[in-house]
Amino acid sequence: MTPRALPRVLIVAGSDSGGGAGIQADIKTVTMLGGHAMTAITAITAQNTLGVQAVHPVPADMVVAQMRSVIDDLGLDAVKVGMIGSAGTAQAVADVLEGLDVPVVVDPVMVATSGSVLADAETVAALERLIARATLVTPNLPECDALGGLDALLARAPAVLAKGGHAEGATVIDRLFDASGEVARWENPRIDTRHTHGTGCTLASAIATGLGAGMALPATIERAIAFVRASLERAPGLGHGHGPMGQQDATGFRCPD
Repeated sequence: MTPRALPRVLIVAGSDSGGGAGIQADIKTVTMLGGHAMTAITAITAQNTLGVQAVHPVPADMVVAQMRSVIDDLGLDAVKVGMIGSAGTAQAVADVLEGLDVPVVVDPVMVATSGSVLADAETVAALERLIARATLVTPNLPECDALGGLDALLARAPAVLAKGGHAEGATVIDRLFDASGEVARWENPRIDTRHTHGTGCTLASAIATGLGAGMALPATIERAIAFVRASLERAPGLGHGHGPMGQQDATGFRCPD
């Protein structure tokens, strides 16, 4: 892939009215890493740092219309898929992605940081086609279990980043796997903060931006993890629950020109 100075990243995900996760976190992340963020919003949520109060899925044909609009005019270098909204939308998004030749990062969002459920069983089942199209799938440990476990995921996707944030202990271990086994791992001390809303969205979008810029997978994951950690350390301290991160203050992570 030819490296791009301004990677065009299409984000297919839900909106977070509180600005901590979803589309809002994705746009901040892609922008801070030197990319151009484009969006196809799959659902509108009413949420804040305490939880998700309401979810309104966007009709699948409107999601596809958003995707086609930016693809046909602006083009793209990578795709990040987050909260998908409904089973029908998952199938429709898969139809579009199967016709593209760009890296796709799938973050199988099922539960918000607050614990609110964002995907029903039918939608989880429909994720199968998206996982099969993915360049990389980025589940946390509960999501990995819900999708049948690591071996089952690797039977469908070429690479899986098993995120270790939900495990116990003072060290967070993120592990990259492909069909050959563990490819790389990153061990970092756990950052003691309640302001963790949007970590998964931020990580996946950061990885997609790197892939769109032509970075190798391990290198873009390493940069993405460092960006997430810097964002956690710079969280502005907003809200009474799981507050937003400080992506806007995490500087110095762009690729050299």
